[in-house]
Amino acid sequence: MVTSTYPLEALVVLGCRVGPRGKLVGALRRRVQRAYEAYCQKLAPLVLACGGRRWDGHAEAWVMRAALLDYGIPSEALHVDLCSLTTYENARQAARLLATRGAQRVGLVTCDWHMPRAMLLFRRAGLDPHPLPSFTPPQPLPARVYRNLHEHLSGWLDALR
Repeated sequence: MVTSTYPLEALVVLGCRVGPRGKLVGALRRRVQRAYEAYCQKLAPLVLACGGRRWDGHAEAWVMRAALLDYGIPSEALHVDLCSLTTYENARQAARLLATRGAQRVGLVTCDWHMPRAMLLFRRAGLDPHPLPSFTPPQPLPARVYRNLHEHLSGWLDALR
């Protein structure tokens, strides 16, 4: 059982695009930074990096874990989920992995625009998620339209499962 001296039992960081040669870029960098800040604020004793998708041979979760180690988070506090490729799968895998530790109350780290759908999926997976968004800088209109359409389509597909 996870200690109750923390407000949350784990931080769950959702993966996204990895830069060339396994570099932290864009949204992934912002998510990792937000997770690090939350860990430093002692919001939870564990960090679960989710994402098995590979970009140029580099798995999202391993890239996040390496960056968080570089920031100074101890290896025993870091865990990875390499089996999930979608937000739906992130939620299911996180619930399964955290159940072994008796953890349900999680800080969910993802982009602000992605948070509503992620929160819904994590609730459906049986977790008690608390939003810890990484904020997206202003984007051009085509990028915002694409992102919103992607979220709506993905939400529709999630509802079919």
